[in-house]
Amino acid sequence: MRAAAAGEGGGRAVLADPDPHGAGRRLPAGRPCVTKGNRGVFARLRLSSLRLRLVVVFALVALTAAVSASGIAYWLNREAVLKRTQDSALNDFRQEMQNRAATLPLRPTQEDLRRTSEEMTAGGPGYQVLLLGERAAGKPIVGASDPDVFTLADVPVSLREAVDTRRPVTDANPYPYHLFWQRTERGGTPYLVGGTRIDGGGPAGYMFKSLAAEKADLNSLAWSLGIATGLAVIGSVLMAQVAASTVLRPVRRLGEAARQLGEGKLDTRLRVTGADELSDLSRTFNSAAENLQKKVADMSAREESSRRFVADMSHELRTPLTALTAVTEVLEDEQDSLDPMIAPAVALVVSETRRLNNLVENLMEVTRFDAGTARLVLDDVDIADQITACIDARAWLDAVDLDAERGVMCRLDPRRLDVILANLIGNALKHGGSPVRVSVRTEPGADDEEELVVAVRDHGPGIPEEVLPHVFDRFYKASAQRPRSDGSGLGLSIAMENALIHGGTITADNSVGEDGAVDGAVFVLRLPRDASAVARALGTGTRQGKGEDE
Repeated sequence: MRAAAAGEGGGRAVLADPDPHGAGRRLPAGRPCVTKGNRGVFARLRLSSLRLRLVVVFALVALTAAVSASGIAYWLNREAVLKRTQDSALNDFRQEMQNRAATLPLRPTQEDLRRTSEEMTAGGPGYQVLLLGERAAGKPIVGASDPDVFTLADVPVSLREAVDTRRPVTDANPYPYHLFWQRTERGGTPYLVGGTRIDGGGPAGYMFKSLAAEKADLNSLAWSLGIATGLAVIGSVLMAQVAASTVLRPVRRLGEAARQLGEGKLDTRLRVTGADELSDLSRTFNSAAENLQKKVADMSAREESSRRFVADMSHELRTPLTALTAVTEVLEDEQDSLDPMIAPAVALVVSETRRLNNLVENLMEVTRFDAGTARLVLDDVDIADQITACIDARAWLDAVDLDAERGVMCRLDPRRLDVILANLIGNALKHGGSPVRVSVRTEPGADDEEELVVAVRDHGPGIPEEVLPHVFDRFYKASAQRPRSDGSGLGLSIAMENALIHGGTITADNSVGEDGAVDGAVFVLRLPRDASAVARALGTGTRQGKGEDE
């Protein structure tokens, strides 16, 4: 008699290894569950910083690499440790079965089985042995080296069935019985259970070896690999910080340079070192900044030249216009005594001379605003009296309905206020017709300061929607078919400039009647009741200040 498959190099596993050395049970894979309570936390953890994104990417890459390497290392070591222990125990068990169990009689007694199993474990192989024989047909007897440690109940049924199964002997399978093994657990401790049967009749033998030492070794290895993974992640985060600082430092310099460029510091340049992509970006920025500086300088020079030309032209035109105005006044006085054929021509010359004179005055006013030489001359003004004087001087009393209480005092520039009111009321009369309603009120403004609100409303056709954004543009006229008019196209622009110099503004809109139709245009002027603070602030070298207009 001989042990089954004694000449083979190893046994056969009955079932797949359930991995008794796993760190713990795992939940089934599935979709992550985000509860309502923690959804807000994840929403606040958005990656908005480039540095944070770099660090997270580095950490994830390092974590993936470290976990993969650690997993592979653990799996390889686990297989090597278990295979070495398993092969050593199974080979020793097979040899003991061949040397001792094979010498037993076909019908051994229970004492024979017990004694033989004790002899098989006497050398301290590190496992327990159980021999299963028959004293008569169908009457099994069991002999164990240590019944308190290893009994027949510890042998899986599937393993017993595999061991007891007789296989046909062929050229490919010279032995009817083979050595089988299976890993199992008892009380949380992993065990290796192996079994075989003696060829030619005899007892079946089972071995039971604890793998607790191997489990402890593999747990220590898992802890070591886990610590190494954590250190790798920490190291990658530190390296990511260094890399992010190296990459983001030029980016921060570029951002700061771009902010300075946006603030008007067109001479801002970046120091370029190296030949990488960031250096190319810095060179591109410097080239763009240089081109922008040249273009802005060229545009500023042309604008200054145009402004100087307009100012010089306006000044040069004042002298001949003064002479023309004197001549036209004489002609106007003598108009009634002139030949009726000549009188219309004289009236046309007088009208066009006045229009040209107004245009030159407006151009000079605009050049003062553009050059920053316009000044505020403040005085205490009764608004009702100021508006009345404005419309009376232009003979508009019958065409204007004034709603203003006397005694509303403001500290403003009366000349500039008169220019604003004249332009707004005159524009309303010209395009909307009479009567024009002018209402005055005061409202709380910014910083708890009162502001003056003057609304000028007409009952004309209103302002087309496409024209509203442009009504304060210079030389803008609503009708392209009638570019020729009595106005210069500068009145509303000058009114807005005079409002801005006070720290106020003008808005334009259409008034809608009860039937939903447009019922005229409304211009609303808003000025601070006391422009002293604005005048002081503007007198520090900004575009407006105190003093007389040049």
